[in-house]
Amino acid sequence: MNRPQPIEKMVEIVKKLPGVGPKMAERLSYHILKMPWDEVNRLIDSIQKARQTMKSCGICYNLSEHDPCPACSDSTREHDTVCVVETPQDLIAVSKVKDYKGLYFVLGGALSPLDAVGPCDIRVDKLIKRLKSGNISEVIIATDADSKGEITAVYLAEIIKIKYQSHKIGLWFARWRRY
Repeated sequence: MNRPQPIEKMVEIVKKLPGVGPKMAERLSYHILKMPWDEVNRLIDSIQKARQTMKSCGICYNLSEHDPCPACSDSTREHDTVCVVETPQDLIAVSKVKDYKGLYFVLGGALSPLDAVGPCDIRVDKLIKRLKSGNISEVIIATDADSKGEITAVYLAEIIKIKYQSHKIGLWFARWRRY
């Protein structure tokens, strides 16, 4: 017996979430259908509010309710250091390291030749523009420890070296795995 069409449609949408396969999408869909109406409405409201209020910071491209975001508008941060991450989730992870007081830049992904994701598909040009516009003396490249992150880190390091031959910028690499 096939699932009813409204449930089938719901499963297809939930299945598009990262890390959610067909079985998990089905379980989540049926779970949502069993939830009390007030919880379903709170879920719907929270999704709508997040979509309506979150925007990309015009400086670092982190998700925030404000532009510039709290990190970019914080005058106590070290404005000569930029930590480059792949996603807003990575920025949150780095921000939990209490010793880091610099600024951030979110690339919006990683280079992946096999998936046809090149430098134009992530914010490499905007990163270079950001580095040129400020008195940046240190760049920390904190991409994932997978092959895409490694390719991205090496590419960024080469581009930064080429663009800043006359100006000394310290490059640091940080690696971690996202769980």
